[in-house]
Amino acid sequence: MARTITKDTQLCMSLAGRPGNFGTRFHNFLYEELDLDFIYKAFTTDDLRAAIGGVRALGIRGCAVSMPFKEACIAWVDELDPSAAVIQSVNTVVNTAGWLRAYNTDYLAVASLLKVHQVPPDALFALRGSGGMAKAVAAALRDAGFRQGVILARNQAAGEALAHSCGFRWQAELGPLRPDVLINATPLGMAGGEEAQALAFPPEVVASADTVFDVVALPAETPLIRLAREQGQRVITGAEVIALQAAEQFVLYTGVRPSAEQVRRAAAFAATG
Repeated sequence: MARTITKDTQLCMSLAGRPGNFGTRFHNFLYEELDLDFIYKAFTTDDLRAAIGGVRALGIRGCAVSMPFKEACIAWVDELDPSAAVIQSVNTVVNTAGWLRAYNTDYLAVASLLKVHQVPPDALFALRGSGGMAKAVAAALRDAGFRQGVILARNQAAGEALAHSCGFRWQAELGPLRPDVLINATPLGMAGGEEAQALAFPPEVVASADTVFDVVALPAETPLIRLAREQGQRVITGAEVIALQAAEQFVLYTGVRPSAEQVRRAAAFAATG
């Protein structure tokens, strides 16, 4: 039987430059599973200020925030949770009676995955990117005890600032360096973009790594992850990140924590759409 939507149904949403179906399917699956009177819808916008104002004005309970809005939206919220304040990047906005509090559940997801996959903190890493997601990854690496690493970013000012804030080095390009851990936190390889088939790291660099981590969630297997799998490296995927961070968002929006099995099934369902 189809769920009934009424005037009391609470709306949650997402804002992304390239909206996908994962969050919509993930959250709506759990709303139905747990019999919660919520509904979730994905959006994009050319007017971020108005979109965040709409979250407040229309009583939208929660809003997930993806690239390229993770830093820009800070200007339009009322309060930053420490998870977002420490890295000045937002991926979740919760509306409580018109008060917008922003969080970053990407950080929590990345920190968990580094532990689950037993990535050794004494490894040399290279993190490509300097935007909101890169900030979450860099902070998680720092807090997990990683000390040897380089931030790769074409934007020198942003790259140096991120590297300095976490105690790492900045370089515009990798050069002869051959890190043990490669992490992509850019849109390279993202479905629907001009660089959907691009590799964030050259094949010879991937071949020499032990671990390859791509935060891009769509497609579930990016060109970088596919190459790493073919070569037998340990891989961490954006699909894993998006499932864990979405589960934390779900808790913030609803106050209900689904079981690990429910999260697994929701993620599997979301990945098929």
